[in-house]
This record gives sequence, C-alpha cells and structure tokens, in this order.
Amino acid sequence: MACLLRSRLKLLRNLYPFVAQNFQTVAQIAVGSPPTIQCNIDIFEVNAELKHLVKSGRLCDANRLFDNLPTRDEVTWTTIISGYVASFEFSKALSLFSSMYVDHQVRLDPFVLSVVLKACGLSFNDRFGELLHGYTVKTGFVNSVFVGSSLLDMYMKIGKTLNGCKVFDEMPIRNVVSWTAIITGLVHAGHNHQGLSYFSDMWRGGEHCDSYTFAIALKACAVIGALNHGREIHTQAMKNGLDTSLHVTNSLSAMYNKCGKLNYGLCLFGKMETPDVVSWTNVIASYVQMGRDENAITEFLRMRESEVRPNEYTFAAVVSACASLARTKWGEQLHAHVLRLGLSGSLSVSNSIMTMYSKGGDLDSSSVLFNGMKVRDVVSWSTVIAGYAQSGCADETFEFLSRMRRNGPKPTEFALASVLSVCANMAILEQGKQIHAHVLSVGLDHTSMVQSGLINMYSKCGSLEESEKLFLEAEKNDDIVTWTSMINGYAEHGQSVRAVELFEKLLKLGLRPDSVTFIGVLTACSHGGLVELGLEYFDSIEKKYGISRSKEHYGCVIDLLCRAGRLGEAEGLIRSMPHKRDDVVWSSLLRGCRARGDVECGERAAEEVIKLDPNCAGTHITMANLYAAKGKWVEAGMARKMMKSKGLMKEPGWSWIKIMDSVSAFVAGDRSHPQAHDIYSVLGLIVSEDHDAKDDDDDDLVIHFL
Repeated sequence: MACLLRSRLKLLRNLYPFVAQNFQTVAQIAVGSPPTIQCNIDIFEVNAELKHLVKSGRLCDANRLFDNLPTRDEVTWTTIISGYVASFEFSKALSLFSSMYVDHQVRLDPFVLSVVLKACGLSFNDRFGELLHGYTVKTGFVNSVFVGSSLLDMYMKIGKTLNGCKVFDEMPIRNVVSWTAIITGLVHAGHNHQGLSYFSDMWRGGEHCDSYTFAIALKACAVIGALNHGREIHTQAMKNGLDTSLHVTNSLSAMYNKCGKLNYGLCLFGKMETPDVVSWTNVIASYVQMGRDENAITEFLRMRESEVRPNEYTFAAVVSACASLARTKWGEQLHAHVLRLGLSGSLSVSNSIMTMYSKGGDLDSSSVLFNGMKVRDVVSWSTVIAGYAQSGCADETFEFLSRMRRNGPKPTEFALASVLSVCANMAILEQGKQIHAHVLSVGLDHTSMVQSGLINMYSKCGSLEESEKLFLEAEKNDDIVTWTSMINGYAEHGQSVRAVELFEKLLKLGLRPDSVTFIGVLTACSHGGLVELGLEYFDSIEKKYGISRSKEHYGCVIDLLCRAGRLGEAEGLIRSMPHKRDDVVWSSLLRGCRARGDVECGERAAEEVIKLDPNCAGTHITMANLYAAKGKWVEAGMARKMMKSKGLMKEPGWSWIKIMDSVSAFVAGDRSHPQAHDIYSVLGLIVSEDHDAKDDDDDDLVIHFL
C-alpha cells in the first residue's frame, strides 16, 4: 500500500505540479477515487501543462487532467480538441466541440472553429461541416482568414470543390494559407489547369508564395506535362531562395521526370545532400513510368543501402517494376517484406502486388489477396478484373464485375474497358452489347478508354460498321487511342488502304501517333503488301517522332518483308535489331521461308528457334513440310523422326461457340462434350449428303478435321 501511495504521489507531481500541495486531492488520488480540484488554480499554467501533454502524445493523461478541471477556458477546449484531431480521433474531437458549444462559460473563437473544420474535412463529415459553415456565416466568423481558409480546405477535402471556390471568392482577406488551400484542393481534385490559374492570380497579386505553394503548383505541371510552365515556376522558386527546400526540390524532380526530362530530375536528385523517402520514391516511380524498370529496382537497392526507410508508396512503385519485368520471385520477396513491416494494409501496396501476381499469371494469389483485403477501392476492383481479363478468363471477369456492381464502388472506365477486351478477344458480341448498354446508362460512353474499347470489341466481333459508327461519333475528341483502335480494326479486317488513309488523316489533323498507332499501321502495310510505305513509316518512328522502336515494331516489319519475299532483308533486320531476338521473330522468318521455298534460310531460322525452344513441335513440322515441298524426302523424314524421338506432338487448335449463356469449346477428335453424340450425329448427316464422299474413311477424315 505504501508503494502504491508513493507511485501515485510521484505521478501527481509529474502531471499536476500546480495541485501537488493540495492534501485533499492527493489523498483522493492515493486511494483511487477521482480527484476534484477545489483550490484556486492558475489557468495559464494548466493550459501550458495540457499543451505539453498533448504535444508529447500523452493524450490519456491530458484527457484525465481535462476531465477533472473545475474551470476551462477557450484555450483549454481548443488544446484538447486539437490533440484528438492530431491523433485522428475525429469523433471524439467533434463530441468535445459539441460539449464546448453548450458550455455558456466559454465563447467560440476562430481558432477552435478552424480545428473542428479540419476534423470535418479529414473525416469527410460534410453534414457537420456545413452546419459549422452556417454558424460561421450567422456569427460573422466566416470573415476571419483562419475560418475562411479552414472552410475552403474542408470543402476541398470532401470533394465539394465548387463550394470551396465560392468560399474563397467571398473571403474579404486572404493569406498564403488560403491561396495554397484553394490550389491544393483543385490539383488534388484533378483540376490542374484551374489550380495553375489560381497560382498565376496569386503571383500577379503580389502574395508571397511559400515552399508548399510552389510544390503543389509544380505537381500540377507534372500531371498535365506543362514543362514550360514548370520551368517558369522553377525560376521563381530560385529567385525566392526556395529551390533548395527539400519539399520544392522533390516536386521539381518529379515534374521534370514526368515531363520526360529524366536527366534534369536525376541531376536535382544527385545534388540533394540528404534525400528523404519522397526523393527516393520520386526517382523510382519516374523510372517505372518511363518503362526503365531495371533502373527503378537498382535505385531501390541503393535506397536500402542508405538510412532512408521505404514507405508504402516506395514499395508500390518497386513492385510495379517487378510486375512489368515479370519478376514474380522478386515481387514475392517484396510481398514478404511488406508483411513484415506491417504495410500490407496500404491500398497502393496491395493493388500493386495484385497487379504483379496477375501479370505473372498467378491469378489465384491475386484473388486470395483481393478477398483478404479489409478495405478495397475502385483501383482494387479494377486491378482484379483486369488480371482475369488479360488472362482470357471471361467467367471470372464477369463475376467480379457483377460483385463490384453489387458490393463495391461504381465501375469506372478502367474496369469496363477490361471487360470489353474480354468480349473482343473471345468474340462474344452479345455480352459486349450489354456492356455497351451499361456504359450508355452510366454516362461513360464519352471517355476515350471506353470508346476505344467499344470500337475494338465490335471490330474483333466482326461488326466493322458499328466500329465505324462509334468512331465517327468520337472522331471530334482528337484522342489518339480512339484513332489507333479504328486503324487496328481496318488492319485486322484486311482493309489496309483504309487503315493507311486514316493514319494519314490523323497526321494532317496534327495528332501525334504513339507507339501502338505505328504497330497498327505497320500491320496494315504488311497485310496489304505496302512494303515501301511500311519501311518509310518504320524509319520515321525514331527520326521524325522520337519514339523508341519496340520489338513489336521490328516484328511487324519482319513480317512485312517475309510476306513480300525479301527474306534476306528480313534475316538481316532480325540480326541487327537492338532487342533480344526471341522465337517469335525467327518463327516469322521460318514461315516466310516455307511460303517461298527457301530451304537454306529456313534451316538457319529453324536452328535459331530450336535453340530458344527445343520442344517446339511447330518448327519441326514446318521444316518437314518445307523439305517435302522441295522433294527432299530424306530430310523431311529426318525432321519427323527427330520430332518423334523428342516425344513432341503438335498442339491441336481449339474452337468455341457461345449459345445462350454457355460457351462450348471443341478440339479435333474431342468427344468430352455432354452433347457429343448429337453433335457427331449431325456431322454424320452432313457427310452423308456430301456427294464427293466416297467411303467411310473419307467420312472419318472429314469429321476429324471438323
């Protein structure tokens, strides 16, 4: 008992020095009853002690002190409410404010209103915030720069940007906080041009800009790619001596990186004496966005060697790099590290890991991770839908879309575009039409991603006229993705001339083709035999448009040359291409040799394919057919014997048909279908009516190939 008494006396002296001499209070604490302070206290000293407890994170002790005070003033209330807001306990903060509101011994002031409005914004409590707005208008507190700034910040945080702009426009006095709040709110809401417009007004009005204002303006420039505007802001930051601020430097680095000036961004990063986690994450994320994923991983390893600890955004970026490189093993190690650090609850990290597993073909792990998430956002749903869509799993794709519509957020254009891609790749037109109807009902038919997805879907389902109709409606949007979809549609339908005409039209309109656009027009040239024009386009990719030629571009031109019989040029291009030569390009050359009967070139191509894929049955069959076509029966027999010795068999082709809501798949000789007996009976009737069929063996042969 004596030890307990001494410990409570010590606690009292540490927490409440201003009542340590009050014997009655000491006795009450010692025996465990709640203290009631009955002496005259110094309210300034109480508030100072309360502020100290809040700042040191001892909120329970602060609350105990607050509860047992006989009198409280405005500072006391504001201090304890601020403590709960800083600890993200917004409900408690708002509850305390309600108690303060009915306490007639205190009067509300701009400072406590600013704190409570901050709680409303952070907790998305728009109802409480709007009630406070009405109170500030009634009492005139809305004219305070503190209250006005907090009001507009609250509206921006809860997504009511128009209300925030109205509050700002009606403010009689504005300061740097007000201006920064309105610019930040607009930029975070995606209104980057409008945010920069307010920044220009602020600058022209002679208002002083701090590092946070410059940083958010630079972020807007980064998002919209306004390099020249960003350079002007960089110059102003230098004149004000703020370019050395880590906050501004990080924003400058991100702006230059996202505008394609990676060397500038890296130069700024290299000049930082002590780069923080934001600096490292900017560099890693910039490498990922530019497709330089190996560099991103290298920078992450350098970061780990430093004393800077990565955060959830760093892990999200580096996991994305692993996903792009299909390095699932690395991604799994990062996943384990994330779990150990307790960052698995971060949505950005979980979404990146799901993407990594999906791209690596591990849909089960992606699904398990998704189902285990306590909180999911629209990116989570779109990610799992895109994973199944890219793997051609139509049933799962539609199932998750249905779940999203029932239990999740409203499907966005990203999720719907993924579902449309499944409809396109599997040529299921009816489901595609249903998605089209849903898109129209929710008003997403004017988004470029959905428009291009619909054009692609109808084109691949054979309805080129519907694609053209959609394109004519979307043509005025001048979106290169939509134009590219239509060019690809023409190319896939063998209408090469129309594809080229559309490509030339977009050039005349001043649109800039991207990498995918060139793949479409090169494919059109290949199918249409437009060799010289295709080579001219291929040459202009780098020289005229500054786009790095990808492996797909080389593949299109190799196919173009092979179809034209220029096999020597095709082989030379393969051997000189800067990308890794895979079995796809060599197989293209081999098919060209088979079509043209070039045995020597075919042997070289087949040798390269077998080096890369020793168990490729198609290569052995193609060479056997090539030898047989040239009368080299011994070589043809050896090719087939080699194939047999390896135990290789040509993989049979599959076909499918959709009837009602069921998809039936077939392969040659397959009798696993539940209605196989009926199907083969009908085939038998068809064969029996064929006047050219001579005997049962022929019937079996026809059935086999059907």
